[in-house]
Amino acid sequence: MATINTMTKTKRSTDEIINEAIDRQQSWLNNRRNFTRDFLRRFNVFHSEIAQESVNHHSDIETRTEKKTSVWREYWFPIMCALLVVLIAIFVVFVKINTPVKVIVPKVPEPIIKPINIRKTTKRVVSGPEFDLVRIEESGRIVVAGRTMSESSVSIVINKKLVATEHTNADGEFVYSPVSVLKPGNYVISLIDVDNDKKSVDEVFVYISEHGYKNSVSLLMTQNGSKIMQAPELLSGDLVVSKIDYLNSGRIVVTGKALPRLRVSLTLNGKYLGFARVSDYKNFGLGADVGRLKPGEKYKINIRLHDTAGNTIANIEHKFVMPEMTGDDDTFYTVRRGDCLWIIARNFLRKGVLFSIIAERNNIMNPNLIFPEQVLKIPVGK
Repeated sequence: MATINTMTKTKRSTDEIINEAIDRQQSWLNNRRNFTRDFLRRFNVFHSEIAQESVNHHSDIETRTEKKTSVWREYWFPIMCALLVVLIAIFVVFVKINTPVKVIVPKVPEPIIKPINIRKTTKRVVSGPEFDLVRIEESGRIVVAGRTMSESSVSIVINKKLVATEHTNADGEFVYSPVSVLKPGNYVISLIDVDNDKKSVDEVFVYISEHGYKNSVSLLMTQNGSKIMQAPELLSGDLVVSKIDYLNSGRIVVTGKALPRLRVSLTLNGKYLGFARVSDYKNFGLGADVGRLKPGEKYKINIRLHDTAGNTIANIEHKFVMPEMTGDDDTFYTVRRGDCLWIIARNFLRKGVLFSIIAERNNIMNPNLIFPEQVLKIPVGK
């Protein structure tokens, strides 16, 4: 039967390592003790010889003094060295130094970081072209400024017709101003980024007044409403009241013309009655219940035009004495461009859903089909 010799590697225990360290330390201490004893013994012999010599020459004080002085003069340096060695040995063996090392780091001032103006040449990441401003100059020309991707091209579209393409600079900015003057009227301006075919989210509505640039309007049309870019001055040239009706039902209806897309408000003797929005064709109609007006009494009506911030930019005041009512149950209304039976019914009959009453009274087969200058009979009796 074969025997298998297995070799095992023994691992030293912690106790053995500690014992060896203690033995080495004891050996080192013993060496230092032996060295010190030998040094002191020799020093004692040396001292005994000097003492014996001083006893032998005790009688002669002057001679002893000279010899002592000569001995110290001769051996002072080795004695001092020996004492210094002894002190160092005692200090090393018996004194444990635990003084922490203190590192002093010099204060370094914080670096001053100066901004470096680097002109960005990379393309701006935008969701689409944006308007910065659209205004009407004194000459009647419009100025369109905006931004899109850097170093790209943007097309200007007016009333769904592409009229120009401009190149943007390194900051993505562009300016467009046509040489020709636009005729008075309404214009809707949008932008298209040529590189990625993105269209501007917002549009700008521009109304160029026949009375000049001071009466013109520029509105930024956003998803959250409109923001005025250029407001008209305080002029009433574009606020015209064409008709004021007082109905047997105790309702006043005011119709007229004003700047497109702005608001017109109505007050009677200082009491606010409501507002209406002006259409793109400059027409507005506003109806409000005022109750029974007394014949022979004086009344004052104010029709005000407001910008998008609510500021009054035009005001028409109409004073009248209430006449005796005739008792007619009908009134007449001339259809204007942009009108619909719903709005007409809302102004005259309080509710737009009553448009069928007007259609039936005027034999209109298709309520969605009415024409400008068409005269409608409105039943306004109670």
